[in-house]
Amino acid sequence: MEYKLAPSILAADVACLGEQIEELDEAGADYVHIDVMDGVFVPNLSFGIPVVAGLRPHSDLFFDVHLMLVNPMEYIRDFANAGADGITVHVEACGDKLYDTVIKILGYGVKPAVAIRPDTPIDPVLPVLDKISMVLVMTVYPGYGGQKIITDTFSKIKKLRSLIEEKELSVDIEVDGGITMENIREVRDAGANVFVAGTKVFNGNITANIDVFRKMLK
Repeated sequence: MEYKLAPSILAADVACLGEQIEELDEAGADYVHIDVMDGVFVPNLSFGIPVVAGLRPHSDLFFDVHLMLVNPMEYIRDFANAGADGITVHVEACGDKLYDTVIKILGYGVKPAVAIRPDTPIDPVLPVLDKISMVLVMTVYPGYGGQKIITDTFSKIKKLRSLIEEKELSVDIEVDGGITMENIREVRDAGANVFVAGTKVFNGNITANIDVFRKMLK
């Protein structure tokens, strides 16, 4: 299984965001995880369409855009046009429009992913499992960085990995929230293969931190 590191720019220094994105590229990160929050679906505000478009010239890395918005379908076109490579939507925000939202993402040539909160079961994801590229299991409640990982989510990761293998699908499992050098192997062993990390990447030396994460995943 290929393991990928997706640093979250929620923890980056916005005063030099372009330079830090370039450093991620040089340090060997796989994705740039971009959290988009509207202050309604989650109790915080963050980056929007202009930030994605503005960062795109600074990197060829995969832009992993995580929409924590109400009515995410309304924003698919704009984020795709801004340069998103993958767009993640929440089952809780999509409701009965999840399938249509996934199909719309595919229509723009972008890889679709579906996210679930720590207290959401995997069942709503299953009808679209063969249409998506990734499932994002939130290992903290979305909205803020620096939280402690919720280990109860590991059972969902294991169940998803088992179902994906049983169906012989090529679907990544991403985890986001509380990922550290100390717990990343445990999360990997549960079945995840894409790891979002914010504060543990951007606090201190970015290149050195990424190198440690890489060594922990070997």
